[in-house]
Amino acid sequence: MNEMNIRDIMRASPVMPVIVIDRVEDAVPLAQALVAGGIRVLEVTLRTAAALESIQAIAAAVPDAIVGVGTVTKPEQFAQVKAAGARFAVTPGLTDELAEAAKAAGIPLLPGVMTPSEVIAALAHGFDAMKLFPAEQAGGLGMLKALGGPFANVLFCPTGGVTLESAPRFLALPNVACVGGSWLVPKDKVAAGEWHVVTQLAREAAALKA
Repeated sequence: MNEMNIRDIMRASPVMPVIVIDRVEDAVPLAQALVAGGIRVLEVTLRTAAALESIQAIAAAVPDAIVGVGTVTKPEQFAQVKAAGARFAVTPGLTDELAEAAKAAGIPLLPGVMTPSEVIAALAHGFDAMKLFPAEQAGGLGMLKALGGPFANVLFCPTGGVTLESAPRFLALPNVACVGGSWLVPKDKVAAGEWHVVTQLAREAAALKA
């Protein structure tokens, strides 16, 4: 399998669904539904006990998916998720320990930042693609426009409070490659196995940016 860098991954889908999986049996049909709608990049968060096994299942059964892991907060998790088949990792913030552990594991990382100082710290660790999180609380469009001046070389994925309605405004910015969003995977639709709804939401999201 060809390794992709984090910028390639960000550009592979205009929306990166933020996925919380409660039941492992939902993992593969959910991933298949998203891919069928044109969304290949999937961020499965480490917020449930089913997360690691779900990543493993998707990596094995849905080859067209670029499955990654989100909510990585501990250094030891990078090696664990890479072993499970994750092709990239996303953190809500960044510490020296997380940066070094990601490099040691050899897994592409999208680190979370919220302030200019955090952008500078991430750049110092060699990261020039970042997640603005939580985007809405961090200043949203206005913050991204402001960051584009001093950090013109940084590419962002704003996540947190982004919706289908607001996503096009974020995607129109030159320093935004994709947005993160949980609206593609409504908890009630996943619980009910209504995969056709997920596919339709994915189609709408995939059409946001060519």
